[in-house]
Amino acid sequence: MKHHAYAQTPPLGWNSWDCYGASVTEEEVRGNADYMAEHLKAHGWEYVVVDIQWYEPGAYSSRYRPFVPLEMDEYSRLMPAANRFPSAEGGSGFRELADYVHGLGLKFGIHIMRGIPRQAVHADTKILGTGVTARQIAHPNSICPWNTDMYGVDPAQEGAQAYYDSLFALYAQWGVDYVKVDDIADSRLYGYHEGEVELIRRAIDGCGRDMVLSLSPGPAHVDRAEHLIGHANLWRMTDDYWDHWFLLRGMFERCEAWAPHVGPGHFPDCDMLPLGRIGIRSVDGGDEDRQTRFTKDEQVTMMTLWSLFRSPLMFGGELRSNDEWTLSLLTNDEVLAVSKHGREPRPLPRRAGDPDGVRIWVSSRPDGGLNVGLFNLGDEPAEIALAPGEIASAPDARVRDLWARQDLAAPEGLLRAQLPPHGSRLLAVTAPQ
Repeated sequence: MKHHAYAQTPPLGWNSWDCYGASVTEEEVRGNADYMAEHLKAHGWEYVVVDIQWYEPGAYSSRYRPFVPLEMDEYSRLMPAANRFPSAEGGSGFRELADYVHGLGLKFGIHIMRGIPRQAVHADTKILGTGVTARQIAHPNSICPWNTDMYGVDPAQEGAQAYYDSLFALYAQWGVDYVKVDDIADSRLYGYHEGEVELIRRAIDGCGRDMVLSLSPGPAHVDRAEHLIGHANLWRMTDDYWDHWFLLRGMFERCEAWAPHVGPGHFPDCDMLPLGRIGIRSVDGGDEDRQTRFTKDEQVTMMTLWSLFRSPLMFGGELRSNDEWTLSLLTNDEVLAVSKHGREPRPLPRRAGDPDGVRIWVSSRPDGGLNVGLFNLGDEPAEIALAPGEIASAPDARVRDLWARQDLAAPEGLLRAQLPPHGSRLLAVTAPQ
C-alpha cells in the first residue's frame, strides 16, 4: 500500500491541542517549531501539527463557539484565520508557515474536521472544478455531536470526491505533510465513517504529495482493523486522553486488543502525551494552565508503554516551558529506538505469583533480543523477579536498563525489579556479546 511507504516508523511530533485547544496562534506554532529544531530534531522528532479550528477567528480555548462565521474561500474550503496566522493574509493559507517549518528541517501538519462547512452548505457555494455546489454533496443529518462547524459529505453524491480532491490539492500546495481528520474514526453518533475515509484516501493518493493520515477520535473498532490499515497510517484507540491515572491504566487493555495490528506504516494511536505544561488555553481534561498531573513514575510508565506498543509520540505540552526532566523523557535515544525499531509488541501471559497489578510487555529487537517493559499498575510497591531465560534464549543474556542507561547484573540468575506504585522499568535483553 502506497501510504505505508512513508510512515514506516511511528511519527514523533508536537500538537497544539493539549496546551492551546482551538486557539493556537502562528507565533506559538513557530516558537514550538524552533524549540523542536533546537532540542528534539536530532532525536527523531519532526512533526509540528496545528490542531482544530485554525479557521475560526474568535477561538479562545478548547470550548467551541457554536455557529460562528469561519474563514472560507469561494470553493467551500476553510482557510486559516489571518488574525491568528498573519502569514495567511490574502488567501495564501499555510504556505508560508509550512515553509518556515520545512526550513527548520521539520514537517508540517494540520487538523481538519470530516465533512464540508455548514456555512458553505447554507450559502450553497461552489466545489472547485465542477458544476456541483456544497448543498448537493452535504449530508445534513451527519453532524458532529460536539462541534457545529461541519456537515458530513455524502459519498454517493456526484462532486463528493471532487470536494475532497480540492481540499487535499490545496493542502499539497501549502506543503502539508500530516493530516489529522476528526469525527471520523468513531463519531459517537454514527460510528466509523468508512465512505468518507475512502474519499480522503483517494484524495491524498491523487494530490501529488505524501501525507500521513491520522484518524480521530477513538475508540476505533478492532473489527474494522483491516479497513483502517488499508486506508490510514494512524487511528485513535481512545477518545481524548488526559493526565489521569485511570486513563493510563485503561490503555494497557486497549493496547492488548490492538497489538496484532501494529506494523510499518500503520500504527494504532494511544493519543497525545499530556506532559509538561498543558491546559494553557485548553480547558479539557480538568484544571486549566498546569503542569501535567502525572507523577514522574506515571510519566515514565506512559512513555514506556507508548514506545513498546509503537504508538505515535505526539507531545501535547508547550515545549518552551519544558524543564530538564520533561526534556529528558523526550531525548533518551535508547528508549526512542524501542519505538522506532521494535517489532511485534505484545503482552506476556500473567505469571502465577506476581502481584495483581504487574504487567509485562515485550517487543522484538533487530538484534534478536527483546525489549521488556515491567509495569506495576497497582497502588502499592511491587517486586518482580524475572529469570532472563524466561524471555531470552540465552540464560546468560545481557540486560540493560534503558531509562537509567546502565547494564544490570542478574545475581543468582534472577533479575529483581522494585517497582513503585504506577511505576515501570524498560529493559533490553540481548545475547551476550
